[in-house]
Formats: sequence, structure tokens, C-alpha cells
Amino acid sequence: MAKKVVVGMSGGVDSSVAALLLKRQGYDVVGVTMQIWQEENPAVTAAQGGCCGFDAAEDARRVADVLDIPHYVMNFRKEFREKVMDYFVSEYLAGRTPNPCIACNRYVKWESLLRRSMEIGADYIATGHYAGIIRLKNGRYAVRNAVTTKKDQTYALYSLTQEQLAHTLMPVGDYTKEEIRQIAEEAGLPVAHKPDSQEICFIPDNDYAAFIDREAKERVPKPGNFVTTDGQVLGRHLGITHYTVGQRKGLNLAMGRPVFVKEIRPDTNQVVIGEADEVFGGSLVCGHINYMGMEDLKEPREALAKIRYGHTGEKCVMERIGEDRIKCVFQKPVRAITPGQAVVFYEDGYVLGGGTIL
Repeated sequence: MAKKVVVGMSGGVDSSVAALLLKRQGYDVVGVTMQIWQEENPAVTAAQGGCCGFDAAEDARRVADVLDIPHYVMNFRKEFREKVMDYFVSEYLAGRTPNPCIACNRYVKWESLLRRSMEIGADYIATGHYAGIIRLKNGRYAVRNAVTTKKDQTYALYSLTQEQLAHTLMPVGDYTKEEIRQIAEEAGLPVAHKPDSQEICFIPDNDYAAFIDREAKERVPKPGNFVTTDGQVLGRHLGITHYTVGQRKGLNLAMGRPVFVKEIRPDTNQVVIGEADEVFGGSLVCGHINYMGMEDLKEPREALAKIRYGHTGEKCVMERIGEDRIKCVFQKPVRAITPGQAVVFYEDGYVLGGGTIL
């Protein structure tokens, strides 16, 4: 009897081809689109686009028709609101820069979808992420790099648990984006040339601060001072939610040279400004650790660390300094170590683990 796999179909080409590839491999494939949009008005959700839009479910249904597989829409609005949108706002209000895709992967796309999929008798869930899953000699599962560095999505998957990985398939990671589009076109999938979604799905206009202002209401941060590290006032800022570490554009400071956000201080409502060399750091501390390829960190260990999605990585030594704390010392200073973002540790092309930068 064929193993049943629930494919999270966002209406995009990657998840559509994931469903196609798994069907060709002999799995009993069921397509599920996760309803996470908050609006009830179809005109509004259609305009939002991305994996949140009303059109996403319709595109996924059309693909399912071509593949001759069942397709369902599951409501995850409550989980998405609590675990992703509310988290996003609260982190910015605390002066940190969150990564909502990591939270969505961990708590919605995996935790919630996997639970419901198991309830309907599925053996696995699958997604269209550019990554793969391997089982290491130590018996642990880990996410491994995709064949295409340009599209690799392992950074956003570091927080998955061993249980989740054991029940997950990622067939797209063995292909380039061009190959995926070609497979879709040859199979007659209607989304073969659908553009990729670039922005955060619930902020389609990319205006984070305006979104936070709407959501935070009376908690919206007030304007405050731009200051130097030693406290010299340089000017006024719009509110701390408008800024992130390393930012240069949009500061509206007439300094006569490029300056950058070095630190955000929510307690004093200050944004610290520094020179280009001041936004580099040689070490960081992270918490909320998720061990993946390694079971624990009992002694210092070398790894490659990425501190943001587009970071190519820097060699480091990681050392456990507390119950849920790892210190990471880089071989060379890295730019814009940003509290709230993830640091993800790699070895031999797979994820050892990661945590949230403190």
C-alpha cells in the first residue's frame, strides 16, 4: 500500500512540482492549502497575493486537477495570527528584528499541518522548500543544503524538530529553479511561470512600520533620539520599529557621510548610530537553541555560521555557556549582528542547529 503524503500547496510552482514528483515516485498524494490569511473579503485576500492570498488556493486547486489528486483547504488562521503575526509585532516593539518565515515554518507549516495530517492518516508531509533531509551516522535527522546555493532555504528550517523531520519529504531540493519550472511546463502545470513571492506574505507592500503601527495601536513607539554610542544626540527618529541593525537608508541624518544603525535601545527609546566599521562584530550569544544534526554541544566546536537569510556564512567556534545559551566567536568580524534574527550553524552542508541572536 502506498505511503500517504500531504503536500502543503501554496499555489506556487515549487510546491506544485513537489506534489508532481512525489506522485511520480508512487506516493498517495493529497494537496492541502493552508488558509492563513486574516481577511474574509476575497477581493482583499486576492490582492495580497503570495501564499496568503485567496488566489493561492485557487491556483493550488487547478494544479491538483491536472495531477488528479485530492485538494483541501485547512484553516490555520488562529495559529498564524498567534505564532507569526503577533510574534512579529512584539519583537519589533522590543527592539528586535524577527524572521516570521522561521516562526511560520516551525509552528504553522510543520507543527500544525503535521498534526492534522497525521490525524487523517498521512505518513508524511511535504513542502516545496529548496532543501533536503538526511539521516546522519549518529542517527539524527538534519536539513541539508539544496543543490542550488542561490535558492537554498535551509536557514529558515533550522528550528524543525527530530519528530517533524522524520515525517517530512522535500523533493525539490535536488533541482535548480530553472529545472523545476521546466518540469512544471512539461507536465502542463498552470503555475509553471508564476512569479516567486518576494515580500513577507502578510505585508505585501513591504511597509513593516505601517503594519506594526496598525497592529500595535496604543503600543506604537513614540519618536525619540538618534544618538552616538556615548550618548551624543544626532537627531530625531520616527520610532524604533522603523529601524534595524545595519540600516543606512531612511535615517534622514545630515552627517556628510554614510552612517548606520548600530543598536536599538527600546528601554530609552534611542537608536544608536555608528560608522561603517562599528556595525561589525566578532561574536554573538544566542538562545532558544534547537539542536538538529548534533544532539548537544558539550565542548567547543567549529562550524560555519549564517546570521541572516542572505548571509554566505563565516567560520566560527561555538561554545555552550549556559543552559540555553551558545556563544559564537567568528574567525572574521561579520556585519550587522541583529538581535531577533537567527544564527544557524552548518557542517559539511547540513544544519547542526541554531538559535535566536540575543
